[in-house]
Amino acid sequence: MALSRISLTDFRCFSQVEVDIAIEGTTALTGPNGAGKSSVVEGVSWLADQRSFRGSQRDLLVRTGADQAMVIADLVVGGRKIGIRALLPRTRNATLEINSNRVRNTSSVSEVLRAVTFSPDDLRLVQGGPADRRSWLDGILSARSLRAAERIRTVERALRQRAALLKQIARRGGGISPEVGSTLDVWDERLAGCGSLLAEDREDLVGRLSPLVDASYRDLSGSSSEVSLLYRRSWEGDLQEALVRGRQDDVVRQATGVGPHRDELVVLLDGRTARSQASQGEQRCIALGLKVASHAVLSEPGREPPVLLLDDVFSELDHYRATALVAQLPRNQTILTTAGDLPAGMEIGKVVELTADHSLAAPGIL
Repeated sequence: MALSRISLTDFRCFSQVEVDIAIEGTTALTGPNGAGKSSVVEGVSWLADQRSFRGSQRDLLVRTGADQAMVIADLVVGGRKIGIRALLPRTRNATLEINSNRVRNTSSVSEVLRAVTFSPDDLRLVQGGPADRRSWLDGILSARSLRAAERIRTVERALRQRAALLKQIARRGGGISPEVGSTLDVWDERLAGCGSLLAEDREDLVGRLSPLVDASYRDLSGSSSEVSLLYRRSWEGDLQEALVRGRQDDVVRQATGVGPHRDELVVLLDGRTARSQASQGEQRCIALGLKVASHAVLSEPGREPPVLLLDDVFSELDHYRATALVAQLPRNQTILTTAGDLPAGMEIGKVVELTADHSLAAPGIL
């Protein structure tokens, strides 16, 4: 799989821009701050994951004054040319097409385009709350397996339906009649079935990631400290039984208190919780280690490696850590952004300069 071109229309700061991507090696997007380098990377990332790596809501991706944005990517997959197009209306659901055929299942896109994005915001994987780390795990699972992606969607649907029912019960005084109890049974069974399997998927993934994160951290930090990952479920025993036990409390909260949406991925440094007890330098190396590990898992034998997206990562690193990160990165297709010098040791296949007015520099300037 290789990305050859990305086109953005009314996306972020761009009215229209089209960037050719080097099939091999690294495409470096350069230019002053505010030129839109990160927005190009965000367009690729959004196509792959259908979410902003910056955590932005979809309406913020649409250029001011426009009703919708459009992102188009041209790829070469197994010698075949494939086009992906996304329309992002400001107020309606986005639509996706592969070779002009609309796709209902967004996971279909991950079969032809996958990406791992590194950015300064990755610190939230260590510093942020449990939802950030759960989302990270689920993103990897979705990219690895259509079955896991469907489990995640089923859990999300069951949680929405159960929450709506809990709010309805609360509005009616909080009593759970036999009829309402039967309806809750249906959603509890569905949530428990897929939720338990999702937790198992996450636990298996964490087992794969943990030694990879540790090895990456040691190389990046030059330290002998140990990083480990621990997955903690929010319930004990059978999930369906736990849901039944917690019903009355759930009615009061109008939300489901146990399940995979309440689980936690704990990141430990020498047995201490990295979120609260590691320095910011240590946290940054851990965050980079998490991303390096996720790319390794997505590039296991038999899988097409994802595109690497490096958004202003090296500006946050000293020379030692920048050099160590370059040494760890695989030699597959990469897109990086920088307002400064290009990192040493990377195979630069193409340099694209964006200007302050959000256009490409004229040929011959580079």
